[in-house]
Amino acid sequence: MADMASRVRVTGPLARYSEGFGAALAEGGYAPTSVADQLRLMAHLGRWLAGEGLRPGDLTPVVAERFLLARRAAGYRRFLSARGVAPLMEYLVAAGVIVPVVSPEPPVPGGAVLAGYREYLVSERGLAPSTIRNYLIAARLLAAQDGLRLESVTAGDVTRFVLEQCGRRTGSATILVTGLRSLLRYLHLAGFASASLADAVPAVASASPLPRAIGPGQDRLLLRSCDRGTAVGLRDYAILVLLVRLGLRVSEVAGMELGDIDWRAGQVTIRGKGSRADRLPLPADAGQAIACWLRGGRPGWPGRHVFTTLLAPLGPLNRGAVSAIVKRAALRAGLAGVSAHGLRHGAATGLLRAGASLPEVGQVLRHASMLTTARYARVDHAALSAVARPWPGAAR
Repeated sequence: MADMASRVRVTGPLARYSEGFGAALAEGGYAPTSVADQLRLMAHLGRWLAGEGLRPGDLTPVVAERFLLARRAAGYRRFLSARGVAPLMEYLVAAGVIVPVVSPEPPVPGGAVLAGYREYLVSERGLAPSTIRNYLIAARLLAAQDGLRLESVTAGDVTRFVLEQCGRRTGSATILVTGLRSLLRYLHLAGFASASLADAVPAVASASPLPRAIGPGQDRLLLRSCDRGTAVGLRDYAILVLLVRLGLRVSEVAGMELGDIDWRAGQVTIRGKGSRADRLPLPADAGQAIACWLRGGRPGWPGRHVFTTLLAPLGPLNRGAVSAIVKRAALRAGLAGVSAHGLRHGAATGLLRAGASLPEVGQVLRHASMLTTARYARVDHAALSAVARPWPGAAR
């Protein structure tokens, strides 16, 4: 079966790219039969291009759709949509054969300022992509206000905008005003405003909820739900151990690379928010779980990420995939409402109940501010009961 691909003959204008395409598919984890099927599709496309008098560089999305229509008319039953031809198109783009068609973005209010602001968030602040998206949402909303220019925004504009927006979106008001303050600081730093108007943003009243941690013993149920006799189970178990034992964020697990683990020193480098990197002790059970995954489950993908997909095309897991792993484990274990962030909260509250101080909890969770860690004091009921005053009039 391994030589099936070598028996597929690609002729015409695509012939010179067939060997590289087949190698790329094999490297991406495609099975030999799938590689052969993709090469047959490539051969058909090559013959069609030759018949139409077209070159590989003429393969625009419109031309590809014409090919798919001809393929359907010829009676083919597989690879009849843009999704089916996507691996080949993506390879030809990566190889520089096809120049991707980029639709011009429609002009948006304050576009030049917003572009500079985005670059500032990426290069100067080093924020996570999700944070950048939230901040840009607030910036675009402000820029879209009638008669308002970001280059000359006033304190009155800011107040009116916040009052209007927060009346509509109570759940995301805190995110909105945080992003707005960030934008106003940038406008001052970039020279668009003579002074920072960040202090002009009205405060939003909110009571942050108590951290919702997993219950006692639920972490063991999650871990037991993984079938470590399979590659999926080895991977998911290693991820869950890291989340439970170190309280990592899903983005930190997804971004972990092979070079981040110092096996001799028993340490791991965690790359967190704001391009921050911290070295933490690697618990023995977490190290053992990762080693089992690397030896017995991780496919031969050449990338450096520790945790990968198991189906072609192979690649690193993203944060959404890590969250989904936790949800599937919770479903198998019969636990409702368990999330990856709940495991992080569980690690924090477990440390507190074991006698750790708030500064120590903050160091493990790598909080930038003690104010973030301080909210965990509210879940340490034993410590709070020692300082609680009796209710007036209650029985002594």
